[in-house]
Amino acid sequence: MVAPPDDDMLAAHTVSYAYGGSPALIGVSLGARKGEIVAVTGPRGCGKTTLLACLAGQLVPDSGEVWFKGVPVHSLPPLGLERLRREHFGWIGTEPQLVPELTAWENAALALMLRGTGRRAAKSAACEWLDRLDIGEFARARPAALLQSQRQRVALARALAAGPGVLFADEPTAPLHQADRAQMLRTLTSAARSHGITVVLATHDQEVATLADHTVALLDGRRMGSDPSEAEGRAACSASA
Repeated sequence: MVAPPDDDMLAAHTVSYAYGGSPALIGVSLGARKGEIVAVTGPRGCGKTTLLACLAGQLVPDSGEVWFKGVPVHSLPPLGLERLRREHFGWIGTEPQLVPELTAWENAALALMLRGTGRRAAKSAACEWLDRLDIGEFARARPAALLQSQRQRVALARALAAGPGVLFADEPTAPLHQADRAQMLRTLTSAARSHGITVVLATHDQEVATLADHTVALLDGRRMGSDPSEAEGRAACSASA
């Protein structure tokens, strides 16, 4: 095993994964630096969700390697993976998956409190992100009283409040209307820039992908071509090394 370059926050080398013998990913590689937004694009069923799950340590690749800040994610034991996901990774999908018995701020603070953060500090961080997502006025409301777009913003606040090194976003704006989608994307990109959060964003929407620093296009589990901006950036780094 050879660790990726020091400037890569997250890297995958020739990752492959199959479900019951049916290939979902075939030799996919990518790299992402701190604060970068990487869009994983392609039609439904091309392997986007599987790739994010392998990168996030939710699935162990059948072959290939995944690295986070020099740590081999692909070979960590279950407890190590659990700690990595809890302390360094955030996740938001198409469904918010909120706890119905908890209020909006309690849901947004949940990841922090599970990590051991005190209730007051966790609430402060959660409410800060709820305010940034224009949903602070509903902090005491439970999920059943919120609209779908509001529940999704609470889920995003939960992911961001924990201060992840990497935020994995699997089609997070798919169920939203245009205005809500635009707001969520603005918050994601702003958080990545201001807080140094690396965002890996799976989407089949090319408009969403234009917000990314570079793009990884998948088709039938394979990476198609390469992103010119990614290639130029890495070539420049190699030349200056």
